[in-house]
Amino acid sequence: MTERVTGLRDEVRAAAARLREAGVASADVDAVELAAHVLGVDASEVRRLMVLGGRTLPDAYAALVDERASRVPLQHLTGRAHFRRLTLSVGPGVFVPRPETEVLVDLALAEVDRVAAARPGDRVRVVDLCSGSGAIALSVKGERPAAEVRGLELSPDAYAWAVANRDRLGLEVDLVQGDATRPCFQDWTGRVDVVTVNPPYIPVGAVPLDPEVRDHDPEVALYGGSEDGLAIPLAVAAVAARLLAPGGLVLVEHADSQGESLPRRLVASGDWSDVVDHADLSGRARVTAARRARR
Repeated sequence: MTERVTGLRDEVRAAAARLREAGVASADVDAVELAAHVLGVDASEVRRLMVLGGRTLPDAYAALVDERASRVPLQHLTGRAHFRRLTLSVGPGVFVPRPETEVLVDLALAEVDRVAAARPGDRVRVVDLCSGSGAIALSVKGERPAAEVRGLELSPDAYAWAVANRDRLGLEVDLVQGDATRPCFQDWTGRVDVVTVNPPYIPVGAVPLDPEVRDHDPEVALYGGSEDGLAIPLAVAAVAARLLAPGGLVLVEHADSQGESLPRRLVASGDWSDVVDHADLSGRARVTAARRARR
């Protein structure tokens, strides 16, 4: 028994050391997550087995560690990404959801609650543009079941991942494949309460440093279509302006370098009032909130 315990513990620790040498910032977490994946258990069970004893790791573990050391995203190797209360299926062709996006969902839920309190009995309408894996739309629906939620995604691959996540989770979200820079959901024009947007916003020519992003996230989900990265976010915001009722709220994620430029451009468009930027949990500028101007 002692040899088996030491083997599992030492193999996970050796994997973490290997990942650190390869430049993986989350080496310790990833080594445990990969062990959990090959054993078919959760991470807490792996940590328990490292202390108390249990199964040895199969040969597949070493192969997965090799792939992670080559900077294949952890989520592509395990096929799953944790986002708020959800475990989402992800892989090649879809943007892996990031923890910093969770602040956008927090802001959306607060607005859903505010509108629901102001209009008892009415269903709050939420549209998620640039839906990707469905992380935002599905989180809103999962945490506020009474809301009526729709999502739009351009990429056929990402759309397929979003639909698969919706169907597996059993959440009633209307997902459509389409271009978020063009008119959409026209039966809801001027009748939406909240629009959430996590658009591509990296400036053209600014190649991400992390290989996981640069080499594996789809380009359509990364680059914002202009030197400042704001062409696509602003085009999607214009679509949001048509969808929202007067006073309705748009929430747009952006790069930390765009915390002043995006709000300034939204104010200049004339479509928005009460434009405020919000930081993520690490204190970096992350989400711009704005209300549809009342005219």
